[in-house]
Amino acid sequence: MGKRALKKYLEGLEREGLSEQLLDLYNRFPVVKEYYDFVFDPKEEKRIQEAKVRISNEYFPVKRRKPKARRSVAQKFIKHFITLGVASHMVADLMLYNLEVAQAFAGDRKVPDAFYRSMLNSFSQAVQYISLNGLLPDFKDRVRIIYETVQEQEWLFQEGFSRALDILD
Repeated sequence: MGKRALKKYLEGLEREGLSEQLLDLYNRFPVVKEYYDFVFDPKEEKRIQEAKVRISNEYFPVKRRKPKARRSVAQKFIKHFITLGVASHMVADLMLYNLEVAQAFAGDRKVPDAFYRSMLNSFSQAVQYISLNGLLPDFKDRVRIIYETVQEQEWLFQEGFSRALDILD
C-alpha cells in the first residue's frame, strides 16, 4: 500500500476507527509504543545518560573483564535518537562522548587498525552532524580537543581526521 492509498483509507475512517487503528499499532509494535512514549514523555536527558553508561561499559566493563569496544553500540543509540527526534545538541554530545571514551580506551592499549578506521568514521559523522545542525559554536572546542588527542596518541588515518576537520574551518 502506498502513502496515497493509506491517506485515502485513513481519511475514510471516522474518529473512533482512527483511534482504534492507532491503539492497535501501539499495542502490536514496540517501535510505535516507544515513539509515542517518547513524544508524550521524552526524558531525553535520562535516555542520553543511559546510552552513555552503555557506551562506557563497552570500553570499560563493570561486570566482565574484557572490553568489547564495539562502535556499533554507540551508532545504534545515535541512529535511534535521531529517528526519535532527540534534540540535536544532545545527539552531538553523545557522538563526541563516544569518541572521548574511545580515546581514553585507546590511550593505554594496543588496538587493531579497524578500531582507528571506525573512530575516523565516527569523527567524520560527528563533525558533519554538528556542522549541518549549526552546533559548531557549542562543540568546536570539544572537536578540536578530540582532534588534538588523535595527534598526540598518533592514531592511524590522521589525514582522514584532518580532512574531516576541514569542514569546521
